[in-house]
Amino acid sequence: MPSYSYKAVGSDGKTVSGVLTAENYQVALRMLDERALYPVNVSEGVDQGRLGFGRRRRIRAQYLTTFYSQLADLLKAGVPMLRSLDVLSKQSSHGALTLVLKELREEVAGGTSVGDAMAKHPHAFSPLHASMVRAGEQGGFLEDVLHRIAIFSEKQDELRNKVVGAMIYPTILVTVGTGIVLLLMLVVVPRLREHLRPETFNPLTKAVFWVCDLLQHHYVALVGVVGIAVMGVSVFLNTDLGRSLSERFKLRAPIFGKIFTIVAICRFCRILGTMLHNGVPILQALKISKDSAGNAVLAKVIEEAAESVRKGAALSAPLGESGLFPPAVVDMIAVAEESNNLETVLVQIADTNEARTARSIDLGVRVIEPILLVMMAAVVFCIAVALLLPILTMGTAIT
Repeated sequence: MPSYSYKAVGSDGKTVSGVLTAENYQVALRMLDERALYPVNVSEGVDQGRLGFGRRRRIRAQYLTTFYSQLADLLKAGVPMLRSLDVLSKQSSHGALTLVLKELREEVAGGTSVGDAMAKHPHAFSPLHASMVRAGEQGGFLEDVLHRIAIFSEKQDELRNKVVGAMIYPTILVTVGTGIVLLLMLVVVPRLREHLRPETFNPLTKAVFWVCDLLQHHYVALVGVVGIAVMGVSVFLNTDLGRSLSERFKLRAPIFGKIFTIVAICRFCRILGTMLHNGVPILQALKISKDSAGNAVLAKVIEEAAESVRKGAALSAPLGESGLFPPAVVDMIAVAEESNNLETVLVQIADTNEARTARSIDLGVRVIEPILLVMMAAVVFCIAVALLLPILTMGTAIT
């Protein structure tokens, strides 16, 4: 159904505005009349000047986690959905989330389901969460789904924060190292170059001076080339071939490829286990959870596994044949299928492997740190040798 932006005057004389969903313009006017609102302006579509901020700006996971948890608590306490959304929109301290919740409330009041209303705000709610809420509404276990989404979002946010925290030191290391190298190339090397004789230059010295001239006199062209290269790579990654190669590289990349794969598998296992625990049929649960992995290659494997399950085969067999799922995970899924406790084992797989992944991230960062130090030391050493050799040659010639 179409959405209508409205501006109206309430019984208290205050001007209010919002969005509602109605079959047509006349129904929208009748809905305003039922709310004791006198319409000043009603137009089809969303007023992007007023609502664009909430629709475009992404909302941090911690605010969404709080929203899911509080909405689940209110619904379990018997508070109606519309009143729950109204309460949460008034008490939210995040401006974008407040605006989205107001829109959500209006759309639900107009007859749209919560899951469908969430799907209209992809910058706020992920398609996966909207699909899970839609399944919870259809199955009658919306409160449990919201609670489990909150737990899932919290764990994902913790893992994300751990990765970001672990990368702070390497980032500082690269930034400081790059600054030191630029200082040497733009300040120190040009001044020393004035006191050196060209006949004493060796190939390494000439290479360093060439880079120095490039940074000093051709930096505009250098920035342009780098910019064009970045744009070219960006355009290529937006093509089907580029996306496919990028997704495969993420799974096969050295050091962090295995970590990325395990994180994606854990996300899939937790979502699938949550759906099965709440009574969602396995085929529907696989359809919803396949996109939760966040990788197109892995999603295709899960889709093929769902097709095998539809034909009566076990889930573990096609997952194992893909070569992406670790043998231990495949064996646990196979045993769980035989013992009919798949939903419990899937969540256990996610819990266990997320803890191992956190340790792997720490180890990966510890490996990167000395590599970065050695690389920066090598660059500084090359610059030093390139300057010292001509000086030593000049000293030898004098003596």
